[in-house]
Amino acid sequence: MMKTLRGWWDAFTGAGEHAVTVPPMDGPLLPNTLLEGAERLAAIDKPDSLCVHGGRLLASSGTQVLAFDAGGGAPRSVGHHAHAVTALASDGQSLAVALADGTIEWIDAAGVPTRLALPSEAGAHSIMALLVEGDRLLVANGSAQIVASDWKRDLMQKGSTGSLWQFQRGGEVRRLAKDLAFPYGLARLADGRLACSESWRHRIVEIGEGGRARPLLADLPAYPSRLSPASGGGFWLAAFAPRTQMVEFMLREDAARRHMIETIDPDYWMAPRHASGRSFREPLQGGGIKHLGILKPWAPSQSYGLVARLDAAMQPLASYHSRADGTIHGVTSCVEFGGRIHAASKGAECLVACEPDQVGEAA
Repeated sequence: MMKTLRGWWDAFTGAGEHAVTVPPMDGPLLPNTLLEGAERLAAIDKPDSLCVHGGRLLASSGTQVLAFDAGGGAPRSVGHHAHAVTALASDGQSLAVALADGTIEWIDAAGVPTRLALPSEAGAHSIMALLVEGDRLLVANGSAQIVASDWKRDLMQKGSTGSLWQFQRGGEVRRLAKDLAFPYGLARLADGRLACSESWRHRIVEIGEGGRARPLLADLPAYPSRLSPASGGGFWLAAFAPRTQMVEFMLREDAARRHMIETIDPDYWMAPRHASGRSFREPLQGGGIKHLGILKPWAPSQSYGLVARLDAAMQPLASYHSRADGTIHGVTSCVEFGGRIHAASKGAECLVACEPDQVGEAA
């Protein structure tokens, strides 16, 4: 009852979920250029999900899985699938590969694969994250209404039909949570609780008994994507796009948003994107106009690059950024490998590596 009343009051006053304001990037999330200045390891077509398995860094690239050795060198293909790879995960022993058709290939330590599939109750095939825990596999399905590649439509339709599922190697499947606003990342806290990044509500939540979501980190200035463990405790969080006042305004104006969805190509919606500034047909805020051929780094942008270091309680400690005038945008995954932080940039279509001792430095 109180939640309903609060929603009505927020709608009347323009507060809470109905506000068009965006929290600033400040404190541990203060902008810098550390991500933009990171070493570019390799150009990759459609990089997305990263994980470490068998002493190698694995990266999804369309229908392929690429492997990087710790000693460096060019990546090589170690797997090719009939459908695009939407998520990777490993616990060091077994490897899970999710595909765009809603199936999952779960390969045990002996190399024996098991083919799994989302139950029909999950709806559309939109697997965004996996978490392997021995004989248990956790799956985040972003939406019951759209496929993974159509994520922008789910946001602009205010989707909240995502779900979490648990598979046992013996065959048991059960739903852990539903009605999530695009779950994009999974992590296990030190005390055994399950954490999930909920992109469209720009927060990280704990999934409790009965699927109840309790916020651990709320009101982020960007849309969070995947989580990964950090050495020494805590986690790394990738964020694939910034929140902007114009997008918040469009989400509030239902008639204008519906008209946009019905009449405009999704590539030119007023919506977050993995890369921006590539076409004169893209929507533009006044502050994003170039002056004397220069785009200010603090200009409002529909794309951005952000990797954040979180503590064990999911609170931010420090961060790497690629600002509006940068190119390492659309970061959907980040992991530690070989003593460095590796991030997949969909905007720049490359894999970059950052030094962990730089994190938090101003630039």
